Amino acid sequence: MKRLLLIFIIFTNYCFADIYKWTDEKGNVHFGDSPKEENKAEKVVVDVRSYEHVTYDNIEYYQAPESKRVIMYATSWCGYCRQARNYFKDNGIAYIEYDIEKDARAKNIYDRLGGKGVPVILVGKNIMNGFTVAGFKGIYK
Repeated sequence: MKRLLLIFIIFTNYCFADIYKWTDEKGNVHFGDSPKEENKAEKVVVDVRSYEHVTYDNIEYYQAPESKRVIMYATSWCGYCRQARNYFKDNGIAYIEYDIEKDARAKNIYDRLGGKGVPVILVGKNIMNGFTVAGFKGIYK
């Protein structure tokens, strides 16, 4: 049991290490968790904007409650957005996509919807934060 606890502590500390950026004497930029000179390294803050858990809400605006129109607020780099696109294409589901990084109006609506990650998918008055096939089927019924 003690050995398992020790392995867990080592693994936990290893997985949550800070990331640093520094430039060596030759001008090469490096990233890692143990810079040679910590006072010359810059700590990197990584902000991944995707949902860890899918959530659902009802909204009272933007679409009629009975609407089956699918609207997705997304980014080009998001893996869950890509999964949603592929699912919609494979199942013949028409949808409208707005890229929140390229379209200021879409970003404004996304913010008003309380978006904190991507994708945000609307079907009628239902809103889905993130994407799973089962979750989408639940709001698209």
